Amino acid sequence: MASSTYFMFKLCFTIFLLIHYGHQVYAQLSPDFYSTSCPKAPFIIKSIVISAVATELRMGASLLRLHFHDCFVNGCDGSLLLDSTANFTSEKLAKPNLNSLRGFEVVDKIKSELERVCPGVVSCADILAIVARDATVVLGGAPWIVYLGRRDSTTASASAADVQLPSPFSNLSTLISDFKNKGLTPKDLVALSGSHTIGMTRCTVYRSRIYNDTNINKGYAASLKKICPISGDDSNLAPLDTTTPNIFDSAYYTNLLNFKGILHSDQALFNGGNGLIDYQVKAYTANSLSFLKDFGDSMIRMGNISPLTGSNGEIRSNCRKAN
Repeated sequence: MASSTYFMFKLCFTIFLLIHYGHQVYAQLSPDFYSTSCPKAPFIIKSIVISAVATELRMGASLLRLHFHDCFVNGCDGSLLLDSTANFTSEKLAKPNLNSLRGFEVVDKIKSELERVCPGVVSCADILAIVARDATVVLGGAPWIVYLGRRDSTTASASAADVQLPSPFSNLSTLISDFKNKGLTPKDLVALSGSHTIGMTRCTVYRSRIYNDTNINKGYAASLKKICPISGDDSNLAPLDTTTPNIFDSAYYTNLLNFKGILHSDQALFNGGNGLIDYQVKAYTANSLSFLKDFGDSMIRMGNISPLTGSNGEIRSNCRKAN
């Protein structure tokens, strides 16, 4: 009888913890937010993402990146998608985004179809969150629960994007601070940086590293210099992950162990020491499933950065402009 009583107490306490803490962070958002108002939304979004990535593998990374760049600038509110108006300059024109972000036409296609099926229901901010998950899964990543119910901002800020987006030239302490400012931990930093296991980057972003940094594999640097001459075309592309650039896996971390991180901010996560950040990189190299799980968990936390909910913001009918 005593053991039975203890079991029931433990079960009830566990349920209490799950309810009180497990949903507290995401209390404003819900996985089934559109289950009755637009039940076809997940299928519409997934099918268009699958088609876009099948047409161009690089698009998977581009779509994932949009969610990052939206959430890190004043929260996950779809502001990234707004074009410039007389009242504000689009975040698309901010220095970290200009001639860099891609995939807007895929979001437009998704929004157009959703407006046809269930007009005025699904926000652009939520589309970005779902697209990020689906693009990751298409390229081999593990799925995670996407919490929904965000509403869209009616304004944007290029100047905020210039300041708030983490720089590819940053050192570790700056990166940790940037993530802390968004309520994210150093563990989140390492896990979310794993998104660089897919996609490409421009010469202008990695030129300084391959010619000036000393913590880079010499052979790797030499190969990149052929693509990115010191006075060559800034737009020449190289894969962020030199091993499996189109597969969402943990090879990114193995590259860091071999000092083959293409960005200064990538290699900043590993210097060959015994610190906690170095340990996490090594752990992901040894256990890819651990990385995939942590990545999903960190994406959920990132997706909860200052969402607009309730009566705040709006549901745009066109992601490029306010209603």
